[in-house]
Amino acid sequence: MATTQQHQHQGGAGAAKRKPVFVKVDQLKPGTSGHTLTAKVITSETVVHKGRAAAAQLRPTRIAECLIGDETGTIVFTARNEQVDLMKPGATVILRNAKIDMFKGSMRLAVDKWGRIEVAAPASFTVKEDNNLSLVEYELVNVVEE
Repeated sequence: MATTQQHQHQGGAGAAKRKPVFVKVDQLKPGTSGHTLTAKVITSETVVHKGRAAAAQLRPTRIAECLIGDETGTIVFTARNEQVDLMKPGATVILRNAKIDMFKGSMRLAVDKWGRIEVAAPASFTVKEDNNLSLVEYELVNVVEE
């Protein structure tokens, strides 16, 4: 199993030929993934320290909801565990291979194990805070386009 993991890593160099297309927050749509974007972290709130007594030997899951954005709008990003440490208010981050999760009919951005978060140089843009995509409610019907 470890060898496939390493292949994935070296495959990263080959995959770099396909330059990631950076998207803007207002281009994010339900049910999409593979997004690369630069965003500023506006706020970060820890929502849960999951840790049951039975799983005491495992590290508890830390989850934070972070409001992030760029010059086109904002969206809630769900940060997990060590991601929480990177998503500090005021930080500029590059989210690679981020995906849209739906939570109670609204969009959340997340980065799973196939993506990564990089802290970047401070962005020059001003976040457009009056366009929060996570406040848009989507009907959960017809989300899949045939």
